[in-house]
Amino acid sequence: MSQPVQVTDVTHRLVPSPAGRIHLVEQRAGPLVLLVHGFPESWYSWRHQLQALATAGYRAVAIDVRGYGRSSRPEGVAAYRMLDLVEDNVAVVRALGEETAVIVGHDWGSTIAANSALARPDVFRAVGLLSVPYAPPGGPRPSEVFAQMGGDEEFYVSYFQEPGRAEAEIEPDVRGWLAGFYAAFSADTMPAADAPDPHFVSRGEMLRNRFPSGRLPAWLSEDDLDVYAGEFERTGMSGALNRYRNMDRDWEDLVDFHAKPITQPSLFLGGALDASTTWLTEAIQAYPTTLPGLVSSQILDGCGHWIQQERREEVSQILTGWLASLPT
Repeated sequence: MSQPVQVTDVTHRLVPSPAGRIHLVEQRAGPLVLLVHGFPESWYSWRHQLQALATAGYRAVAIDVRGYGRSSRPEGVAAYRMLDLVEDNVAVVRALGEETAVIVGHDWGSTIAANSALARPDVFRAVGLLSVPYAPPGGPRPSEVFAQMGGDEEFYVSYFQEPGRAEAEIEPDVRGWLAGFYAAFSADTMPAADAPDPHFVSRGEMLRNRFPSGRLPAWLSEDDLDVYAGEFERTGMSGALNRYRNMDRDWEDLVDFHAKPITQPSLFLGGALDASTTWLTEAIQAYPTTLPGLVSSQILDGCGHWIQQERREEVSQILTGWLASLPT
């Protein structure tokens, strides 16, 4: 099992944004690289890359997305729509005294990073996407797509839609639920291929019934789990879950960007055992059209969803190599 990471030589800051304030962790000076986490995580998911990027000469900044950690948690589900999160990222760049940045995201952070680059190419000069491939806005309404998945079972994104429903499952035992969720999608602890899929829930049951138990992934120490659990025990889960509850609003808000490519230099990294990669192979195959500035696209064998933590050294090396290749 991994040992807890001592995140040293970093500065914690709160900066103004449309959300209120965004909490960030910053290390060193140099060209700005903005790191955006996914669900259900925090800035801490980038603990390994902060040091690696700083050592390579970059100003590494990892944020808590609005609704998470020490960032503001606006009231109302609609406060978590995509374009609001994009403007939070712009506000962070400006608050740090910079005009432009490279943005890198994982999971929901990948989608937030992609839309930041799409909507504000004047600010985000390159984009790195981890685990979740880029697919241009458009197509069928998301809620209708998710409702058709799973047959008699319910897809987890649909399960998350009703305010309070998933919170009632998670919040009585945040630490235990997170441990199971991380294990369910990590390469070394995920259920066998013939086991019930943890992306789905049977009607009237809880999602966690399909999570493995009794063993943490190799990349996650008990102390690491305490960091994540402590944040959500303090904040509750609604801010994080509200991102899922805005997918139809995003579909409407982003109508001007339907079918639009991201033209800045880009990078994609996925795990070969991650459903986000295997289910979205058509999106990856479309990269010559949707990511014409793509520098590198790599699928890491034997890797699950938590890619920058499961393969911390390899991902850090790939990121620093890609960053070095970008125009200054």
